[in-house]
Amino acid sequence: MERRLKLIILDGVPWRAWRRLFGNLEGWVESGEARVWRMRARLPSISASCYATIHTGAPPQVHGVTSNETIFRIPMPDVFSQVRAAGGTTGAVAHSFWSAFFNRAPFDPVRDIEYDEPDSPAINHGRFHTMTGYGHANQMTPCDLDLFATLTSLSRRFGLNYGLLHSCTLDSMGHRFGHDCVEMDHACAAADAMLAPFLRMWREAGDEVIVTADHGQSDRGHHGGRGADQQDFALYYFGPAEGPPEDALLDQLQLAPTILTRLGAPVPPGMGAAPFLSA
Repeated sequence: MERRLKLIILDGVPWRAWRRLFGNLEGWVESGEARVWRMRARLPSISASCYATIHTGAPPQVHGVTSNETIFRIPMPDVFSQVRAAGGTTGAVAHSFWSAFFNRAPFDPVRDIEYDEPDSPAINHGRFHTMTGYGHANQMTPCDLDLFATLTSLSRRFGLNYGLLHSCTLDSMGHRFGHDCVEMDHACAAADAMLAPFLRMWREAGDEVIVTADHGQSDRGHHGGRGADQQDFALYYFGPAEGPPEDALLDQLQLAPTILTRLGAPVPPGMGAAPFLSA
């Protein structure tokens, strides 16, 4: 496998916040270096359900992850396993749910917080965090800059073909403050600024990059249900592929087969949605 792609998921950022507050990302759209579309999460628009949907290309009613409490090793083909089957190397810097869903469950902090497993059929290089003790008064989230740097380090050390990064910072801030407030304006701008130099590094290294969310969030800090505020978010693409018209509404089920197609990995029958990028 020769191509490389990074998927950057900033958890819980609604469409409106992306387009208003992420000036660096929007600047690259304005300059023509990136394209942006609206994508809609499947229901329920709960974090764990969306993680599973993003990587299996199946809705929660099929993969079975229907809440943040239903955590198990998903017995379906996913992006990691398909990239590995095609000879690629995978890595993830993310919440521990990702390791449990796509490598092994239950998550053991001592065994699974950090691993390098070249022969793994799923995730070869993992760096995870649990957010144990998370609540309104304490977010328990690592710094996004540290996460971006860790993924960059893994890429340089191990030559990742596919690298996932998942940050819960903005989702946690949204639950704490809601989205119509000074605190969220500043948090989104800070994340955008932290991401900007790494985007340039990844592009200069030849990686295609997708920056997106798993779901939206309401002004009261809620998600899980129906509605554009809870379900809709932006998807930014950096790379040479062609995409749909700018007013297209993308389905979250399209993300997994799109990633696999860009990397040249096989798309399994269970990923029935059409890719939204083409050569």
